[in-house]
Amino acid sequence: MAMRDIERNLIQRVCVGDILTRSAAHHPESLAVKDGEYQFTYKEFNDVVNQCASALLALGLKYQDRVALATRNRWEFLVTYFGCAKAGLIAVPLNPGLRPREFDYCLRDSGARVLIAESFVTSSIGSVLDHLTDLQHVFWIRTDGVIPDFPKTSGTFESLVQSGHTTEVERVVWDRDAVQLLYTSGTTSAPKGVLTSHVAITITALSTALRHKMDGYDVVLHLLPLFHCAQLNSIAIPTFTVAGTSIILSDFDPVHVTTVVEQDKVSLLLLLPMMYQALLVHPGSQEADFSSVRLAIYAMAPMPLSRIQQIQMRFPNADVLLGSGQTEFTPPTTFQFPAHQYMKAASWGSATPSVQVEIMDDKGYLLSCGQTGEIVYRGPQAMERYWNQPEKTEEVFQHGWFHSGDVGYMDEEGVIWFTDRKKDMIKTGGENVASLEVERRLLEHPAVVEAAVLGLPHSKWGEAVTGLIIVKSGMNVSERDLIAFCKEVLTDFKVPKQILFVHEFPRTGTGKIQKQKLRQENIALYETIL
Repeated sequence: MAMRDIERNLIQRVCVGDILTRSAAHHPESLAVKDGEYQFTYKEFNDVVNQCASALLALGLKYQDRVALATRNRWEFLVTYFGCAKAGLIAVPLNPGLRPREFDYCLRDSGARVLIAESFVTSSIGSVLDHLTDLQHVFWIRTDGVIPDFPKTSGTFESLVQSGHTTEVERVVWDRDAVQLLYTSGTTSAPKGVLTSHVAITITALSTALRHKMDGYDVVLHLLPLFHCAQLNSIAIPTFTVAGTSIILSDFDPVHVTTVVEQDKVSLLLLLPMMYQALLVHPGSQEADFSSVRLAIYAMAPMPLSRIQQIQMRFPNADVLLGSGQTEFTPPTTFQFPAHQYMKAASWGSATPSVQVEIMDDKGYLLSCGQTGEIVYRGPQAMERYWNQPEKTEEVFQHGWFHSGDVGYMDEEGVIWFTDRKKDMIKTGGENVASLEVERRLLEHPAVVEAAVLGLPHSKWGEAVTGLIIVKSGMNVSERDLIAFCKEVLTDFKVPKQILFVHEFPRTGTGKIQKQKLRQENIALYETIL
């Protein structure tokens, strides 16, 4: 491509990598990242990102090649993500807790050519590496001096970065080029890869920063997994957009979180309801000074007003607000205003600045205020497509709107009220679980004749994965046996929290199990958060 075309692209493009470049230019000495003993100013962090980007390109990676990540929250994750953005590559963040067959599927489906993984995942990922024909290089993070001896190992992440240069990486990147490929479970056992563009991520970051009133003085806690869109897209990238400070934690421990929030003067955090509850009951937090927190966000499930008021007492200067969204329409898509934390605590809030939300019936007609239907979206935050699944892409983009699969209604103030999921997706502890995948595993047990899996309301998990089982005549099996059977192949968050034994299922006239009726019949088994 002619140099003048590259120059034109650099002048007017939308590129996620440019977010960091500009923040480093404007605030070079501001603290960008703190991860335990590791600290980086914006200039230092941008230099390391450029080293990573140039080193990845030196491996021979081409336009829109995929780079997979399997790590907990680490500064190396963010360096790789921004490095891919600058190099015109696609980052593929994976849950490091996946089972071998799940790693195999995601790496094979994405066609990742490079894998950057934390050394603790060797037990679950090592067995599949040799069979991945597209994968060429594996670099290991946090090896403590011992490099795992697995196929395709090319060294440590540190050695990769050191081979690069700090000069600003300048490549042609188009606005609608993909910057990330996130895998999210669907209603079948095979997860869907969600391909999202630079412009979608950038607009989300700007929209979120505007809604949250973020600026360079914000100190933001990154505790939920960065491989998930909630933390990565709705919190982390906006923080870099305004040159705020990112505090990275890899695990939730009430004692440590209390210390970090107090000592680092955290101003904004995102936690699950169960995490807030743990902080509320933790004795050490009773006397802690949380006055620096101005925005306490929660996600994945609503909380009762009584719980919100308890959090407000512990965080006296904070608004306690719910944000909602999904991977396909880069979150948040809806977010509560401060008044909603008291007046409409059970709602999803209203649309964020760059999103249009409507309610649609099954025929594609938009519904009026108060009418219940599918929640649909428009805006630049939409994904580009599902990776390798054109039929699914066409399905969710029908009638000129993105179809969320969620059911709800809009009130007279434009506030969205979620009522149910159109499909049987379970959201438990911040993760999506396809009920069909768990059902299929249960049905593999020789004693199980039929299975239905539900998400029942639960104060800790948001929804608890619950299996309802009909046992074959003349056979016996225990709850413990079935849970252990599921643990053999399913990731921990997909394993049922409880197994219930029934004699029959309610059915439609065509014989289909009526899951909504099952939910209503069994909802009292768990403590509801509403």
